[in-house]
Amino acid sequence: MIARIAENAFKKISRSVPKFCGDLRAHELGLVRRTASTLVRLPSSDDAELVSLFDQPQTGQKASPLFVTGIFQHPQLTTPAAFSALADSTLVRAQLLTERILRARESRSELFKVIKNLDRLSDLLCGVIDLAELLRNAHPDAQWVDCATESYEKLCEFMNVLNTHVELYEVLHAVLHDPEIVKSLSQEALQTALIFWHDFEKSAIKLPPEQRERFVSLSSEILSVGHAFVTEASAPRPPVKIKPSELQGLKDRGMGTRLRRQAFFTQKDLLVYPGSHQAYMILRAAPDEEPRRKVYMAGHTSSAEQIDRLERLLNARAQLSRLVGWDSYAGMTLSDKMAKTPENVNHFLGTSLDRTTLVARKALHTLRLRKQVHIKSTNLPIIQAWDRDYYCPPEPPAPPVPLPPLSLGRVFMGLSRLFKHLYGITLRPVDVPSSEVWHSDVHKLEVVDEDRGVVGWIYADLFARSGKSRGAAHYTVRCSRRTDDDDEAGDLRIPGTDEFVGPSIEFEATKRHRLCGEHGEFQLPLVVLLCDFVQPSVARGPTILEWYEVQTLFHEMGHAMHSMIGRTEYHNVAGTRCATDFVELPSILMEHFLNSPKVLSLFDTDGSSIINQTGNHHEDPCRYIDTHNHILLSLLDQVYHSPSVLEPGFDSTTALANLYNTRGLIPHAPGTSLQTQFGHLFGYGATYYSYHFDRAIASHVWRKIFCADPLDRELGDKFKQEVLKYGGGKDPWLMLSTLLDAPELEVGDAEAMRQVGRWRMEDGIVPERH
Repeated sequence: MIARIAENAFKKISRSVPKFCGDLRAHELGLVRRTASTLVRLPSSDDAELVSLFDQPQTGQKASPLFVTGIFQHPQLTTPAAFSALADSTLVRAQLLTERILRARESRSELFKVIKNLDRLSDLLCGVIDLAELLRNAHPDAQWVDCATESYEKLCEFMNVLNTHVELYEVLHAVLHDPEIVKSLSQEALQTALIFWHDFEKSAIKLPPEQRERFVSLSSEILSVGHAFVTEASAPRPPVKIKPSELQGLKDRGMGTRLRRQAFFTQKDLLVYPGSHQAYMILRAAPDEEPRRKVYMAGHTSSAEQIDRLERLLNARAQLSRLVGWDSYAGMTLSDKMAKTPENVNHFLGTSLDRTTLVARKALHTLRLRKQVHIKSTNLPIIQAWDRDYYCPPEPPAPPVPLPPLSLGRVFMGLSRLFKHLYGITLRPVDVPSSEVWHSDVHKLEVVDEDRGVVGWIYADLFARSGKSRGAAHYTVRCSRRTDDDDEAGDLRIPGTDEFVGPSIEFEATKRHRLCGEHGEFQLPLVVLLCDFVQPSVARGPTILEWYEVQTLFHEMGHAMHSMIGRTEYHNVAGTRCATDFVELPSILMEHFLNSPKVLSLFDTDGSSIINQTGNHHEDPCRYIDTHNHILLSLLDQVYHSPSVLEPGFDSTTALANLYNTRGLIPHAPGTSLQTQFGHLFGYGATYYSYHFDRAIASHVWRKIFCADPLDRELGDKFKQEVLKYGGGKDPWLMLSTLLDAPELEVGDAEAMRQVGRWRMEDGIVPERH
């Protein structure tokens, strides 16, 4: 649905759109299959090229005089106007394909092709929408951004029409109620059909016209209010006045010293903005509780207008879910997720909270003892929200063993070596003409399977620049899909329009390839990684990554490998197009590999300097307090999307205070409304539990499968064959039960959710990377 497009744009992963949303030869790689772990030999030529590509300052791409192309090797995409022409051409082809599907009941043979054609329609639109989403977030040229935005909105508008198209729903209904057709469907095809079915069911498709209009109106309200809520959630807050006397004894010797000098010379109150470096420093280093309280209150107090935006968003969602027959928005949203119901989510969160509370209370007791000594109290004091960072300053992530500085090129070399051990896949740099990418910083990698040759591409746009969005993101610009059985000959034609639909036909043709050893023709996956690392330079040398940046890169490459290996025949279940509460498993699991000295040795040339290191990493006890708080936020998300939202007098701040004061460790601070800064309530409404859920699963998979020998090919093949290759084409519970040899998980019921809640997470909660 159109609402899903807008909300998922905030998640920055491949599911940023709704459901309707030359041959390659294997190269002689000289790779040998491994069935047991071995240390890596001296760098191969590809290893050396990876290091050179990312570590040596670039002077810009050189366009080949014999080869002129456009974005992602689409010859026609050389100008913004050409992209607009592609969007218009795609829209016409989508309309013609829609008409073909609508006529399917006139021919029994056409009915058998409906699921395939619906998936083609989805891919036709999503292929341009996903590309537009990337370009409007990454392209430095304003004209490209404007054309991409206009194209995105135009195709999304048509997508919205399809998602509420009664006649399309009726055709799908006829297909799914025909036993002969259903019996003929593969597992992937049936899963794809059910995705379309569920999306139609959530789009008020069965309602009379007046109620469907109400559905559209509520959807529009959710979009507009949601966007306004997210924008204001991250908006700057007014400053707070801090007296010079309140800065006495600051533990910070850098910025703290400067602030004290400023206060001394001006003899005026300091204006400190919430979220600034000064604010963070005061929360961590001010011995006096009052300035910490002031800064916290200023950062977590909101306007009545922002509270109203949130409550309007929650109310509109609740009304929309009631309109289509659900008792709550959570019930509607979770029906096609692993959790299935809000009750099951609460079973998981409740079990996980109980388990975490035991260790979190011990950590909190330590903080109370520290505060007691600090304030010289005879009684054990209460830890307030503004005390946490002072008595237990957050520790930056650190590797499990001492490591030399890790350059970006070395980390990519390590990633390629790891994928070679696990999956027989390597990353190979290739030259890229300047016209193929949107900026000279962008590098292109071939993803090479030792048996099938090139199976996809990764475009890495990794360095910060003016105007580029901050943070890390994985964009699936193109999903896998089988194309040789498209039956394009059966598509409708309108005399005189061949030239007009030409750009779309040419765009689609460029994406088709054959793989060595596989029958059929496939659209191969293409993903883009966006990060904001520091540029290498002649003066500074290569980009040296902080440990959290290494974790980020491993996380995003986990998504990328899911896209590459999840090469399905249907676009709607390819790679990361799977359930929201399953999609983060491969990426979070990748972070766990960084806990192994064997894996860290892949960053070195011979492995000898790392694998024998003694561990120096100690556990931060306060992380359990953060984990506990993360679970509370997940529970709050469920409360906010429950039937209680429609009860008279519902108040989001009261609901927050009740939850924190009854199930929390640190009491709610009266006068604050931290829910108004919880931007994930829009993009992850009713599914915020997913990240915690997948962390629990990933931790368990790491312990049970990979921990003992993380470079073992048989174990990598097991994860590849039982999980990654299916994308979203198989029930995740069936995948997990097979992978873990745990048949009790197959049903995915309340007890299965409780069992996941009992699983231990070694690495705690870190800031989300999507």
